[in-house]
Amino acid sequence: MFTGIVLATGRIDSLTEKGGDLELGVDAAALDFKRIAIGDSVSVQGACLTVTRMQDTRFYADVSRETMAKTTLGTLSTGSRVNLEPSLRAGDALGGHLVSGHVDAVGKLATLVQDARSWRLEFELPAPLMRFVASKGSICVDGVSLTVNKVDGRRFDVNIIPHTLEVTTLGELKLGDGVNIEIDVIARYIERLMPGHIIPSGLTNT
Repeated sequence: MFTGIVLATGRIDSLTEKGGDLELGVDAAALDFKRIAIGDSVSVQGACLTVTRMQDTRFYADVSRETMAKTTLGTLSTGSRVNLEPSLRAGDALGGHLVSGHVDAVGKLATLVQDARSWRLEFELPAPLMRFVASKGSICVDGVSLTVNKVDGRRFDVNIIPHTLEVTTLGELKLGDGVNIEIDVIARYIERLMPGHIIPSGLTNT
């Protein structure tokens, strides 16, 4: 689990194809390497990846075809800046909200407007996901925990303060760019408990 509070950004150092999958090398010099070890999970642009090896200031992770198809990781190139967060440890502050690192969809930046010292960003999502997005609720965008301002049709907007723009990749977004979206895990489980869904025992929750 993660919190959506980015602890550092890194740069894509290498992209190596391996049997149809991809090995991602991330130069993470700004990340505290005491927080990660081989086998640990790291959120990279909001996607949970497993560290397979480490070298100097770099760590490596395998990215499956499924992950490449369902996230923006398949569009990265050498030098791309990425948001990084090691997995949550017992006793860590929960500064954002509970994030699993399981990306639900790739959204698109539809509007970008300056709002006083911050920027208001509006994203468009696939229609089926919008039922999980609520005004003043939490959402994770490229690994960053954000509060939803408003929901309108297939779009929602958020405000990004100057600090967040500086220390994450959100300040580099351009209109039309894709972003990794993870809905609030609480909303996901509430939906599963709604009438009509099958629960593991085989009984219907009605």
